[in-house]
Amino acid sequence: MVYYKDEICLIRNLEKDDIEEIVREECAQGWQASDAKYLMRIKNQEEEKCISFVAEYKGSVAGYVNLYFCAKTGPFAFAAYPEIVDFGVLEKYRRQGIGTRLMDVAEEIGFQSSHIICIGVGLHSGYGSAQRMYVKRGYVPDGSGVWYRDKVCEPYEKCCNDDDLVLYLSKNIETQNIFLDKKL
Repeated sequence: MVYYKDEICLIRNLEKDDIEEIVREECAQGWQASDAKYLMRIKNQEEEKCISFVAEYKGSVAGYVNLYFCAKTGPFAFAAYPEIVDFGVLEKYRRQGIGTRLMDVAEEIGFQSSHIICIGVGLHSGYGSAQRMYVKRGYVPDGSGVWYRDKVCEPYEKCCNDDDLVLYLSKNIETQNIFLDKKL
């Protein structure tokens, strides 16, 4: 299914044929990548647990994001809020508006079923551009603190600044709209 299309960008469902290209490009830029993650996303999509989006930029796979209909981990687990999971734009396609388009599509669909969307973001520098993007888009920390390996990291508890160290954020469209109305 196609969710968005303009002269340079197309956003559609992730397909098995996309996996090889995504994994190859992620490995080339030094990321840990495997077919298994994307095969799981496709399986979850077939089971109607999520929508897995892929962005094409001038015909090449450039990025992806997944919208799960109900958060399964973190402070929003099972609260019936959609969760944006595993958002990425390949480095050579960044600063082209692809990430913004992907997030726009995921949020538009997520807000059809809930006034709140949640997201978890890693804390190491590799997530820096995503952290800035989420704040600019109106996401705020949930207040539960940092999570490590799917549980709250208690004060002074030891953890590792790896991909499992996460801060959860949410965006409330009702609050966002009130703020925007006051700004106008």
